[in-house]
Amino acid sequence: MNFRSRSSEAPDINLIPFIDVLLVILIFLMLSTTYSKFTELQLTLPTADAEQMRDRPREVIISIAADGRYAIDKITLEDRSVEAIAGALASAAPAGGESIVIISADAAAPHQSVVSAMEAARRAGLTQITFATQSATSGAK
Repeated sequence: MNFRSRSSEAPDINLIPFIDVLLVILIFLMLSTTYSKFTELQLTLPTADAEQMRDRPREVIISIAADGRYAIDKITLEDRSVEAIAGALASAAPAGGESIVIISADAAAPHQSVVSAMEAARRAGLTQITFATQSATSGAK
């Protein structure tokens, strides 16, 4: 009897289908991930029905939390005095007096905190001030 000899080659593993599956999973995860802007302070913005503004390179964002804490461009301020806020605004303004100050205050923030932020912007020489809001439909989450 003549038996065929078995081949002594190791089995070959084809990695191309495995790589294809990994690339499809990677593309799916990239497309399904949502990207959000996170700030240092957790805020609940007041609602308004206004057209959303585009990001501008000359903007300085001052966030005011519900307990009156301040953050300027995601940097939390320890001192809550108007002078300290004005100094931080002046150093954070990329275009000097032409910069736009966006006050992003929590809906439950004290009115005095918002007025102090406006006074600090005036002392820093920043006259263009606007307020950040969220639309009424996204506020009812």
